[in-house]
Amino acid sequence: MVDALDVPLSVLDLVPVAAGTTATDALAHSTRLVRRAEELGYHRYWVAEHHAMPGIASSSPPVLIAHLAGATEHIRVGSGGVMLPNHRPLVVAEQFGTLEALHPGRIDLGLGRAPGTDPRTAAALRGIRPEQLSADDFPDQLVELASYFRGDAAVPAVPATGNAPALWLLGSSGYSAKVAGLLGLPFAFAHHFSAENTLPALAIYRENFRPSTMLSEPYALVAAAAFVADTDERARELALPAALQFLRLRLGQPGPLPSPQEVADFEWSPSARRFVDDRQADQIIGSPDTVREGLDKLLAETGANELMITTSMFEGTDRLHSYELLADAAGLVPSGRAAA
Repeated sequence: MVDALDVPLSVLDLVPVAAGTTATDALAHSTRLVRRAEELGYHRYWVAEHHAMPGIASSSPPVLIAHLAGATEHIRVGSGGVMLPNHRPLVVAEQFGTLEALHPGRIDLGLGRAPGTDPRTAAALRGIRPEQLSADDFPDQLVELASYFRGDAAVPAVPATGNAPALWLLGSSGYSAKVAGLLGLPFAFAHHFSAENTLPALAIYRENFRPSTMLSEPYALVAAAAFVADTDERARELALPAALQFLRLRLGQPGPLPSPQEVADFEWSPSARRFVDDRQADQIIGSPDTVREGLDKLLAETGANELMITTSMFEGTDRLHSYELLADAAGLVPSGRAAA
């Protein structure tokens, strides 16, 4: 028996769309994955809000959460996250109040202040001009949103009142970390794309934490990228399509998850290689034993209360197998089976 990880392990799904496939294919795979994650003993399953990205099919978290929660029985399902400045707080309260009413005690509402897209798309979402974009009113939006769930807003939010999901703040810097601490909310940090800020942000969160009706002590979740296969070499191969996709995104060429053949045919310049090497240095890539060492190291460095893993692989079967190997490496107890 593998010693169980000291903290819960969860899934962050970006619903990757692979080259030559469709959003329908990606969403069908996510349905299979959430069911398997529940069976394997993962604690929660989040989807992220992204817009105008051909390689990501998760532009509408509330719709997707409703589907995934309906396809499962007990795993927590939520947003990692909803980008609050893109929406009116009343609409978010109604959506997630409905989800909580449908699936009591299973819904997480993770909130972020970034747009999750480019400025033009963000402006279209908000019905404003690009030069008017701002997240300065994020704290006011949070206060308004919470008032709908409490039932003391000027306008009643039905069925949000009395059906509050678990509220989280998400971040990749110190801003949301401080706000989460001051409000006494759980905090999720995006280590998978902002690793250099992980430890400073967690320190800010813990230093500023004030106990609330929701939390008596800080609760920090760290989201990391991991690619698991039967061998280290195979895991490195499976991680390359996601690396190339991110490189292209940074070059202003967003697209679906490249195929292994595209990776093989790509002309890797020295700068491209350095970019990928730097990015993968903060990821956990390898066999189950290698990945377990990486998880233990990340926990020791961050003191996280929970780890959340995101994985993008070209073949859905490889991604599913990665989460299966990860569950075994972490010593998760499968659903319905008592811990030894």
